[in-house]
Amino acid sequence: MDKFRMVFQFLQSNQESFMSGICGIMALASAQLYSAFDFNCPCLPRYNLAYGLGVLLVPPLILFLLGFVLNNNVSMLTEEWRRPQGQRGKDAAVLRYMFCSVAQRAMIAPAVWVSVTLLDGKCITCAFCTALPVEALGNASHHSLPQGEMKRVLARIPCQEIYDGQELVANEVAIRYLRCISQALGWCFVLLMTTLAFLVRSLRPCFTQAVFLKSRYWSHYIDIERKLFDETCAEHAKSFAKVCIQQFFQSMSKDLVATHCHPPRKAPTDAGEASEKLLGITDWGTMNTALKSWHRCKPPLHLHPAAPLSSNGWAGEWLVCLSSQLQINTSGLPFRLDAQES
Repeated sequence: MDKFRMVFQFLQSNQESFMSGICGIMALASAQLYSAFDFNCPCLPRYNLAYGLGVLLVPPLILFLLGFVLNNNVSMLTEEWRRPQGQRGKDAAVLRYMFCSVAQRAMIAPAVWVSVTLLDGKCITCAFCTALPVEALGNASHHSLPQGEMKRVLARIPCQEIYDGQELVANEVAIRYLRCISQALGWCFVLLMTTLAFLVRSLRPCFTQAVFLKSRYWSHYIDIERKLFDETCAEHAKSFAKVCIQQFFQSMSKDLVATHCHPPRKAPTDAGEASEKLLGITDWGTMNTALKSWHRCKPPLHLHPAAPLSSNGWAGEWLVCLSSQLQINTSGLPFRLDAQES
């Protein structure tokens, strides 16, 4: 169990590298998935286009959504976007930076799928075989065929075993023509994605360096703040459970002593340390209020370590925010304000 905990902590501390590795694995998996995919064109005029474009576009959409699901920063982005304003404003530039970072990683696997699919050529051959220019590639003497019959014959081009239109256009010629177009589109798509990646990664900081640095800094801050808050909550929950269990066994020990069934035991020495870690939050309702306060009214990003707390300072503003948003009495807040009165 300790080894799994160490691995989990390592992944949390190196989340960016971990997510980049996940995106690379998904890209390789998408290419391997396509190679293992059994492509079977229906060879029917009404279904070829839907099947070909479906195989080309639907799996990338699934991989794109899967990239969002596997990225832990999506929940952080949604939480920052949907949280109440409180005393801390929300910067649209930071939200855009966070969304672009998530979307860039999520687009890797879909881009690999589309590239591999276009370079293979089966989807384009199946989808657009009925639009083949017969006048340029086929036999012009068979143009007397009805339009519906010609589409039925052309729709069987991907299926060599049932194709019966060699007199109209050779099967090998048609497949080579469509595959050539598909590969050209594939290389153009690769060039486009590479150019866009170059522009995003290289040129964007050059034109908006100040905005880029600001957005990246506060994006990292939000991520670190959330991790530290989770760690603090976990430590508080551990201390809470420890004190609860110790109080339970102390009460059981007193009951046993009262009934002369058990000799008295010395209280544990670390009970005071666990109580100090609770920071005055020692009941279920107060803890829920504190969590609601953190969500609805986060403290402002304006620190004054040398200045004492006063009624018109940070604590007073936070109390006003909490009382206005939570509709509760300030005397029931989970924070000790004796220092202000003194």
